[in-house]
Amino acid sequence: MIRRDGQMTSLWQSVADAYQPVSEAIPGQAYDVIVVGAGITGITTALSLQEAGKKCLVVEAVSAGFGTTGGTTAHLNTYVDSTYTTIEKNFDLETAQLVAKATAGAIAMIRHNVERFRIDCEFSNQPAFLFAQDEKEAQQLAEDTVAAMNAGLTIQATDSIPCPIPFTSAVRVGGQAQFNPIRYLFSIAKAYEDAGGTIIQGCRVENVSGDGPVTVETSVGKFTCNDLIYATHIPPGINLLHLRCAPWRSYAIAVKLGSGQYPQGLVYDMKDPYNYYRSQVIDGEDWLIVGGKDHKTGDDVNTEACFVDLESMVRRYYDVKEVGYKWSSQYFESSDGLPYIGLLPGGGDHIYVATGYGGNGMVYGTVAARVLKALITDSEEEISTLFTPSRVKPVAGFTNFLSHNAHVAKSLVEGLFSADKMDELAALAPGEAGIVQYDGRKLGLFKDEQGKIHAVNPTCTHMKCNVNWNAAEQSWDCPCHGARYDMDGKVLTGPADRDLPVVKVEERSSVGASSS
Repeated sequence: MIRRDGQMTSLWQSVADAYQPVSEAIPGQAYDVIVVGAGITGITTALSLQEAGKKCLVVEAVSAGFGTTGGTTAHLNTYVDSTYTTIEKNFDLETAQLVAKATAGAIAMIRHNVERFRIDCEFSNQPAFLFAQDEKEAQQLAEDTVAAMNAGLTIQATDSIPCPIPFTSAVRVGGQAQFNPIRYLFSIAKAYEDAGGTIIQGCRVENVSGDGPVTVETSVGKFTCNDLIYATHIPPGINLLHLRCAPWRSYAIAVKLGSGQYPQGLVYDMKDPYNYYRSQVIDGEDWLIVGGKDHKTGDDVNTEACFVDLESMVRRYYDVKEVGYKWSSQYFESSDGLPYIGLLPGGGDHIYVATGYGGNGMVYGTVAARVLKALITDSEEEISTLFTPSRVKPVAGFTNFLSHNAHVAKSLVEGLFSADKMDELAALAPGEAGIVQYDGRKLGLFKDEQGKIHAVNPTCTHMKCNVNWNAAEQSWDCPCHGARYDMDGKVLTGPADRDLPVVKVEERSSVGASSS
């Protein structure tokens, strides 16, 4: 089973073993392009550049698919989360039309890769259905439908949807698709290596300096390159884009139905945040995947209740025989509705970024490959400037705050705490966590099922916000910019690139213990 940046297991994790690179990177080597991150953005971009004649290295902190690619629900949409009503309002009609064309091109690119590499990833073309359940939703759906049609989508009213959910109005959108993201990712990773590319896993980038050549210091050694791409979902360090991208978490479950009747198509309601449905066949087994209940990362909410609410909603409409998988994943939503793909603000002329995909990471990650290839190879591409991060205007005084490496938050707690003192401070049951005050200082405490206390400094190492506990994923999540850490403070998700300082807890001694 592959690893992922969450405690819970996604449907995709269970059907694949960890990717094993056949290539080898030797510290000290020089590359044309180094891509940081081995998700769909990083691997697709590296494959495109390698086939264009660039010598590429993919550097992955953990393993391929560890991030959101391993936790997506894998909808391939041209009807994107930021509606065409919003895109046209924030930009113009031409931009909306280019977005529709770019996302359609991304689905076509995925389809082409599936065919040319003969990838068994259950790819299938599917229509999408959007439905309204009251007058307000119906009015919004009608407005969004007109904008989507003007952008170039094939969309029309329909009297039926694939799900047994009551509705007042609905539309059908052509040209959508779905697939198994991990099987697709691993296949194009192999194709990339077959083309001469190199992948190194378990290699964390620790520092980047220079502007052509770029020096990349990692946990396994130093490399150099002409161009560097951050395909890490959000760039590390401190950057203007962190002020323009809001982190969100979305929840999903995969269930088996007693009826054996699984809906065909991609289905969405008009709630805010919306809920979504689709089916997937994996190794001959049918699954219904349902997602939603999104909230800002790090919000002080009962994350376990999100799964309860999601399951309750599914059971209201379906004969659920078994809930096989529950998981959550993270995405970053840009302030104006479009991703940021291009040169990293403040990073010079040779450091690139792709972020702010919203809930459309599989499609926009593929769009990013086209855009970044065009920019780095100086080739003609109609959408090469569509998503440029240069549309972000600097905040007064912020340029003096830019730095690649986040400053490590100073430890708020020093010395060795006894386990008994920790118990006294926390009063936690096994599986519980909390932030407590001690002598004017904060401690983040988690007690595992064996009764051991894991203690950290709860100040995010990115920009020093206070983290909150995510009970479902057993992680410390930052509400400011989306950094996430495991129970022992290890970074799970950027933009932080330093772990939370660990507070040492003295093990209990059996000396003097009474017997009964």
